[in-house]
Amino acid sequence: ILDPAIPGKGANLTAVTNFWFKKLSVPNHLADGVPIPQEVVGRATIAKKLSMYPIECVVRGYISGSGYKEYLATGAICGVKLPGGLQEGDKLPTPIFTPAFKAELGSHDENITFEKVIEIVGEDVANQLRELSLAVFESASAIADKAGLILADTKFEFGSDPATGQMVLGDEVLTPDSSRYWDKAAYESGNRSESFDKQIVRNWLLENWDPESGTKPPKLSEEVISRTSSRYAELREKLEATNQ
Repeated sequence: ILDPAIPGKGANLTAVTNFWFKKLSVPNHLADGVPIPQEVVGRATIAKKLSMYPIECVVRGYISGSGYKEYLATGAICGVKLPGGLQEGDKLPTPIFTPAFKAELGSHDENITFEKVIEIVGEDVANQLRELSLAVFESASAIADKAGLILADTKFEFGSDPATGQMVLGDEVLTPDSSRYWDKAAYESGNRSESFDKQIVRNWLLENWDPESGTKPPKLSEEVISRTSSRYAELREKLEATNQ
């Protein structure tokens, strides 16, 4: 948990998640008709209880971050072989499904192959998770493009509705906390650093803190807090403008 909090973050993440739930034609976990307590209106949702699958359904349309590091070491990400010579931020030939196993609270998630997903949840569910993740990513990428954004990668979580057995999209969806968003115009002009996500915080921590030191992360600088807050708000505005 980082200190201090990012102003407006809860409201922006909630608004972005709700935006995508309305845009995407996939069952979601929102409990319709249940009133939200007044003190958290705009910063919270009421969700149906699901039996969650222990899989982080990561989809990558571009190569970046930990995926790029794994690619440099192995030529693949989560067992998916990729062409040689890719650079940080390059667009992949086609979006890929690169799952992770959800670790216990406080532990790191483990990147796994699709074959391992089959071992964990069975072949039918594994195929469903992959197909649905890729389909949702494709739809979201097209909408993001209209907003002047590139959806580089994201993480979905799905669960089973105990009442119906239906696979349902849950958790936060396509937020700047669970996704990488880049500015399309900047990217096309060669600037691959214009992000609308928590990469701003990640980069600052990499420069100012050693996670292996056993110490708590330092307090975020005013500049990082301000930039992150404004970027989250700007992303929300760009997406919501596609409704007009």
